Amino acid sequence: MRTPTPWALPTQPIARADLLARGVTPRMLRTRLANGDLVLVRTGVYLRADAWPANDHDRHVLSTQAELTVHSTAVASHRSAALVHGLPTPGFERWEDGPVSVTLPRTGKSVRTAWAIHHTGPLPVGQVQHDAQGYPLTSPARTAVDLAADLPLPEALVLLDGAARLICASLVNEVRRRDYMNPQLARVARDLLEESASTIRAARLTPAVRLTDPARESVAESLSAGYMRLAGLPMPRYQAQIRTSIGLVYPDFLWEDLMLIGEVDGAVKYERADAYVLEKEREQALRDRGYRIVRWLAKEIMLHPEVVMARLVRAMAS
Repeated sequence: MRTPTPWALPTQPIARADLLARGVTPRMLRTRLANGDLVLVRTGVYLRADAWPANDHDRHVLSTQAELTVHSTAVASHRSAALVHGLPTPGFERWEDGPVSVTLPRTGKSVRTAWAIHHTGPLPVGQVQHDAQGYPLTSPARTAVDLAADLPLPEALVLLDGAARLICASLVNEVRRRDYMNPQLARVARDLLEESASTIRAARLTPAVRLTDPARESVAESLSAGYMRLAGLPMPRYQAQIRTSIGLVYPDFLWEDLMLIGEVDGAVKYERADAYVLEKEREQALRDRGYRIVRWLAKEIMLHPEVVMARLVRAMAS
């Protein structure tokens, strides 16, 4: 058996044409593929086998980079950009579970292949940025708007709130809780979201953008706010500061005039071994101040929002 000709195997996706331009021959490519030293990320794009990630998240990112390698005018967008930015998903799905998504200039129809979705449309300079490796992707605001454009209000808010938090964090050196509640920073975030919505002519997103609030800290909080608006309930304050006998606390939802607090319970709240006891202590301190508390689970607002809304209506009426 002939010894393979040595050459530097690519650690980042690279197009066949670029490899051939560097002196790699088709036979050398076939040999490395047959030996398992090289993998085909997508048609015409190669990668060193041991650089292929073991997890779905990184595989999706790398596959997106491969698509950008083939299409020089493309920009990672939609679910692929959301994955890179770390935007939350509005349901139980994962961004990495679908084909990679890119947006190209409006020169033809959108295309869907087995491995990628090609969107087309305008991409203003301010709505495109680059990741740590230099690959272009849509900004958090544009990404959120692209994905939220056809979603109902509660699900749209998950994306818009998530993007608003990323925008607020990008405007300060070290983000703190109060930065997410800063009205000036929130206004900048909403302005960027409105600009992106205008670019793709998604006027139906206007109510959702106006309701966007970076103070909401979780998917469940964003969904809850959306369903509250749809139910016609009075809108609360989010993460408002309350001074108690055990110090400052920040409830998820606060209706000050009703002396009512809403709390969404999820697994994250109880990761510490003593979290349950601390939560009970916190709740009692709030009750000692005269506040009433209504609770619901994250899975309830995701699966049975009508049950949560009915619970809130009863609490507000009592």
